[in-house]
Amino acid sequence: MPRGLRVALIGNALPRQCGLATFTTDLEQALHVMPQVRETAIVAMSDPGQDYLYPRKVCQIVRQNRREDYHAAAEFINDKRFDVACLQHEFGIFGGEAGGYILDLVERLDMPLVVTLHTVLDRPTPAQRLVMARLLDMAACVVVMVGKGRDMLVEHYDADPERIAVIPHGIPDVEWTLPAVAKARLGYSGRRVILTSGLIGPGKGVETMIKAMPAVLTAVPDAIYVVMGATHPHQLTTGRDAYRESLMALVRDLGIEENVAFLNRFFDQCAMLDHIGMCDVYVTPYLHEAQMTSGALALSHGIGRPVVSTPYWHAAELLADGSGLLVPFDDTVALGRGVADLLGNDAARMALARRAYGASRPTTWANTARRYAHAFRNVSAQVGSTSFRRSG
Repeated sequence: MPRGLRVALIGNALPRQCGLATFTTDLEQALHVMPQVRETAIVAMSDPGQDYLYPRKVCQIVRQNRREDYHAAAEFINDKRFDVACLQHEFGIFGGEAGGYILDLVERLDMPLVVTLHTVLDRPTPAQRLVMARLLDMAACVVVMVGKGRDMLVEHYDADPERIAVIPHGIPDVEWTLPAVAKARLGYSGRRVILTSGLIGPGKGVETMIKAMPAVLTAVPDAIYVVMGATHPHQLTTGRDAYRESLMALVRDLGIEENVAFLNRFFDQCAMLDHIGMCDVYVTPYLHEAQMTSGALALSHGIGRPVVSTPYWHAAELLADGSGLLVPFDDTVALGRGVADLLGNDAARMALARRAYGASRPTTWANTARRYAHAFRNVSAQVGSTSFRRSG
């Protein structure tokens, strides 16, 4: 059997509080136990003004706006002779115009590059398009999490479809349980729980679900909507949490303070699983279709919770098999009706929960890591061939 690969992951890492940090950390842990992988390490991006107590797996830190750090990270990865580098790309976490400093790192690497795109923009700025074009040019393989991403790369960026792999977002492999177990632990016994989780900010559509609550309560008086998660850091630059304040004001205006709860903090995966596990219906009421990946959606679907969602790209593809319910964007009536109907029909709700759980088994982290390891092995085998990277 060939020796295991040494893989360097470049991205955010816990304890930084964001979905990409959670993803990178989860992927590293899943890869670490793969027989095809001998060693893993993380090169972590650090945002301005922050200093994190990283775990040992974080072997190099790149300060977002320090260009010299990108050069040093490339030297580190090369000096340690990793077989493959895997970049987790998201606009907004790298320095320079449109995050262009990351090119200083990847262009210096001596080994094949795999790029996971957490966002694919259908209307990029000229600077964003240039960065994306160079990443596509450098990558031996590009990973997207839904087929829509592959289609957009081919259509909008003239990407080579042969170098694009669709690997779904990973999920923990946990047993399916009834919500009552977690409700008892968390103090929600006797309530029908609707839940939205993740970093909170405009575009999440939380206000749509809040506006739908009076109609839901008419049908299900014991319902409670739990808005779980910290405010997105980008919303706090002015010192005010204006979006959350507007949501709380809306709750007061509707007189439903006893039926909406805000849990304003970042949840680690254990707490996230516990809280999502208590919900009867999970809701992602995003306002716009241009959402390529939602870790919270993948997680809730993966632990077998009935999902009601607007049809943004990730949800439309994930739930197309009927393992969740799709409603139109910004449609309070349709959202409220969909949630109320599920809360009022135990048989239908349980059937949808079990269908979601069954449909998600191929995307457990072990399966996702296996597909990444396969991609790494393929690009590593191409070393020495002029086809593994374009010359640019």
